[in-house]
Amino acid sequence: MAAALINVQKTVRKGEIIEIKTLMAHPMETGFRTGLGGQLIPRDIIHRFVCTFEGVEIFAADLFPAISANPFIAFTFMPQQSGTLTFRWFDDKGGAQVETARIEMV
Repeated sequence: MAAALINVQKTVRKGEIIEIKTLMAHPMETGFRTGLGGQLIPRDIIHRFVCTFEGVEIFAADLFPAISANPFIAFTFMPQQSGTLTFRWFDDKGGAQVETARIEMV
């Protein structure tokens, strides 16, 4: 997998709801297209995205071939304390990408 872009506030007030945005560079090949010579291009999609905060799952999504290349995922979260968000993307080739972002409560 390639680089991930993550947009999340660095500081948060208690009780504040924040929006978290992620973008993963990935071709999301459906397995239905043909390449040169008419052969099917093997499926290769990100099939699972999971976000945890201090080890507790706060968001997860199963992705399917209809998702476009470079999937963009946005969701909201209300942290109760400072901590680390961990983002994980899993693809069909067995690859996994892990990124983190720290949130500080002010």
